Amino acid sequence: IAKQSGDDTNIVLLESEAPASAASGKGGGFMARGWGDGSPTQRLHELAFDMYEGLANDLGVTSYRKLPVLSVSPGTNKKGVDKAKRDNTLSTILPQWLDGNTGQIYPMGLGDDTAQITPAEFVNKMLENKSDKINVVLGTCTGVETTSEGSEEGSKISAVKYMPRDGAEEASMPADAVIVSAGPWSCAAEQWFDGAVQLPMEGIKSTSIVWKKPEGKEVDATALFCGEDNRFGTHLEVYPRPDGTIYICGIGGSDYISKEDLQSGAFREVCEAKDTRVEAAKSAFQEMSSTYNAVGELDRVQSCMRPCPPDALPYMGRVPGFEGAYINAGHNCWGIAWAPACGKAMAELVLQGECSSVNLSPFDPARFTPSQGRGGRGRKQRGTNVGEQW
Repeated sequence: IAKQSGDDTNIVLLESEAPASAASGKGGGFMARGWGDGSPTQRLHELAFDMYEGLANDLGVTSYRKLPVLSVSPGTNKKGVDKAKRDNTLSTILPQWLDGNTGQIYPMGLGDDTAQITPAEFVNKMLENKSDKINVVLGTCTGVETTSEGSEEGSKISAVKYMPRDGAEEASMPADAVIVSAGPWSCAAEQWFDGAVQLPMEGIKSTSIVWKKPEGKEVDATALFCGEDNRFGTHLEVYPRPDGTIYICGIGGSDYISKEDLQSGAFREVCEAKDTRVEAAKSAFQEMSSTYNAVGELDRVQSCMRPCPPDALPYMGRVPGFEGAYINAGHNCWGIAWAPACGKAMAELVLQGECSSVNLSPFDPARFTPSQGRGGRGRKQRGTNVGEQW
């Protein structure tokens, strides 16, 4: 919106803690152009991937790069690594730090349509680039104010109500448009819009770890997607970053947070890693890497939450019955990967009245809302457990 709007547009980012304080700062930042083929999200994968390289250059983001990807099965000896070293293709992308016990190894991508970015850097660079148009306010949204004057839909957004983070009394800020984009906590918007939209949501709270760069060693740029390792209860995803750190998720043992708990703000302020899963992830990775088994040291452990609607599709579009109200949430583990495409799509919808770059119909925020309840009161939830999606 900051890029597409005029100089007279004022944008306020209402953040409960700080920009990139949740999953948008703690995610892996992996993207794959072709991994949505045939699904309603295919266009999001492709458009965002094609936008990222140019955005990274324009913003001065140093953590963006394309990189190859390997599939690695767990194993009890070094036969998998030794075999991969003898393969003409695999040997060129096999990282030196993958020098422990594995099973079969095969390529999932050679680096032409897979890439990575460090989410926190990307978020902060965007805000820095448009600091003249974007004002960050710390606080938690409590609702919206509307007017019927001049509205074709019955209610028109006039302000956003929030509790300031500094503990002051509830305040409001004038607004003619509001986009709810608060990850798993976006389901609280059901209450703000008087039941006009139902947003079934489950939060999947998962632990991740980051390894320090080993002193005096280079960390090759190859990502790993690992098979289920029943010894540790893991299915690791391993992302080496340009700064030499290695980010690992897919640790298992996730917690499932209900919509009702999310609406009450569960884990919004404090979202801690599980010690048992940290140890499992360390052990599983050190089994695969003799290097990290010998000299590996953790930089940090953390946890964040994936926002999961029951059909694994995001909520993107208008709130029925409320002019100037929009939802952009529920992107599961692809939030960062799809971010540029989602931002472009929502900017078109808000500023031009329709979206031309993405077909948003599969992502209608009201798709779980009974038709007789749209724009009225009363809440019903339809949905099933979304499980460990990726």
